[in-house]
Amino acid sequence: MASDAGNGTAEWPDTLDVRSLLERGWRPTPFREFILKVHSRCNLACDYCYMYEMADQGWRRQPRRMSRPIVELTARRIAEHAESNLLRRVDVVLHGGEPLLAGVEHLRHVATTLRSAMPDIEVGLHVQTNGVLIDDPFLELFDELDIVIGVSMDGDEDGHDLHRRRADGRGSYQSVRAGIDALTRPAYRRLYGGILSTIDLRNDPVRTYESLLESGPPAIDFLLPHGNWDTPPPGRPQDATTPYGDWLIAVFDRWYGAEVRETRIRLFSEIIRLLLGKRSYGESVGLAPVSLVVVETNGRIEQVDTLKSSYDGAAGTALHVSRDPFDAALMLPPIVARQIGERAMGPRCRTCRIRRVCGGGHYPHRYRSGSGFLNSSVYCHDLYRLITHIHRVVSADVRGLRNR
Repeated sequence: MASDAGNGTAEWPDTLDVRSLLERGWRPTPFREFILKVHSRCNLACDYCYMYEMADQGWRRQPRRMSRPIVELTARRIAEHAESNLLRRVDVVLHGGEPLLAGVEHLRHVATTLRSAMPDIEVGLHVQTNGVLIDDPFLELFDELDIVIGVSMDGDEDGHDLHRRRADGRGSYQSVRAGIDALTRPAYRRLYGGILSTIDLRNDPVRTYESLLESGPPAIDFLLPHGNWDTPPPGRPQDATTPYGDWLIAVFDRWYGAEVRETRIRLFSEIIRLLLGKRSYGESVGLAPVSLVVVETNGRIEQVDTLKSSYDGAAGTALHVSRDPFDAALMLPPIVARQIGERAMGPRCRTCRIRRVCGGGHYPHRYRSGSGFLNSSVYCHDLYRLITHIHRVVSADVRGLRNR
């Protein structure tokens, strides 16, 4: 295992021969998750946000809110894609910006339009919010329409307010906490999908984890701050140290060693699944084909929005819901590259012994100008340390079970 910054031979979007792949029997995996940018602005000014603070500033050109005609076109396109690919279920995430800025009635229209367009298909609806605007009218709507709510929160008040602040510099923790308290009342707790939490190395890992447990989330996603070889994440020097791996290991040992499983931590669960020979479901580790796509507020079809952290235009396509089916997006080389597994890895990753578990790391974290995404993750050493640690711990448990 070694970092291979700069050793990629070419950028996949320019060189990938999709026709040749099809002739050799490859077939795309249909999209099963659709991220709808129902509102393109936010009521917070988080300084690490990939939407507003990193390379791609396309949000400035987007309409503030997805219009009703675009909502209706999008619903028809999703239905068309589901029917042509024989899907029994799709998941739709109402996203932003901050999606609750779209308002109760507009979100009602979005949700009912989607379900009306697909009467014979199960439509799982989710909303990912910063939590500040959660109140009874929204909760009543989400309860009525069975919309699952994910909330972004970075730990206790000190840790959360390091980054998740309002434009005037005030922290948002107390407002987010009030929103979560409202969500976790008995009438609405079933809607609680979990917490997204971005790591800051200055925050104590165990204290951060235990503070997030206070609301009883069914799942927690610990997210590595977005960065790449051109713009490294904070505290991630280009050497063999493992600050993020060590941080995550402290959380893993606390989580795995608990007498009773307190919550699901998606990154750890995915790694354990992969170590046991099963497939992954997410895109942060593993080699499962990426099966999600984004629709911007103006109706433009885009790739995974976290690519906006790489360079200006990285997530963009020329497709639009008014004229293009989602099947057309499946044939785009940048999307194909995220569906072909090891063939889209950089040369060093292809020889790494944990490549099927790591999967090269989260795709946006591989970027370097000149070599595109044909590199290992900027978190390469951290991921190797974390995965091998989890392997040792789980292997010891398996051996113990066998000995019994």
